[in-house]
Amino acid sequence: MDHVLHYAPDNASLIVRLTLEQGQIPYETRLVDRRAKAQRGAAYRALNPKGLIPTLETPEGPIFETGAILLWLADRHGELFPAPASPARGKALKWFFHLSNTMHPLARMMFYGETYVDAACLPDFYRRSAEHFAQAATLLDGAVAEWSDPDAPGIADFYAAALMRWPALYPRDADRSWFDLARWPALARVAARVEGLPACRALQSAEGLGDTPFTAPRYPDPPEGSAL
Repeated sequence: MDHVLHYAPDNASLIVRLTLEQGQIPYETRLVDRRAKAQRGAAYRALNPKGLIPTLETPEGPIFETGAILLWLADRHGELFPAPASPARGKALKWFFHLSNTMHPLARMMFYGETYVDAACLPDFYRRSAEHFAQAATLLDGAVAEWSDPDAPGIADFYAAALMRWPALYPRDADRSWFDLARWPALARVAARVEGLPACRALQSAEGLGDTPFTAPRYPDPPEGSAL
């Protein structure tokens, strides 16, 4: 098999799985056992020295970093992102990198604050990270026409849907009352469109995300593996 996705349930790998499914790209999966910290082991680090999920094995070798994987797939399989020569490419790219370079790191800061600051600082660090995430989401919501085509869902839509799922659930012990998808109506419509795609069904089944993984998310109940 040309493509092997190393994944864990409800991790960033779900965006890559959506892309593979939407593009009808044949692939296999390899579960990374997060409970056993397999992502930190030598075998996985030989593929991804950062020890993060996901990694995609390809005919050109393993690729890591979610944004890099998505763009690589889109550029080779078409219809998932504006092509390099398309006039729409520039506008789409700047918002795609807003997702990957601004919103995704802010989400990681919210979810894994203990890796960035001391325990005493965690509540304020989470609050400030959430404020910045909400501001970034507002910018993205106002520019939806520049990066999302309702008739051609692609990698930016999948990235946005995932990033609007996780703050509703994680971290479990935080005050997440600030987060309400209705604050961002354009992003809510993107989430609903992604949720209605046939490509989403495989995700729901394989990762136990339920019937409304993006518009009304609940904690995953995967058939194998753990999101933690």
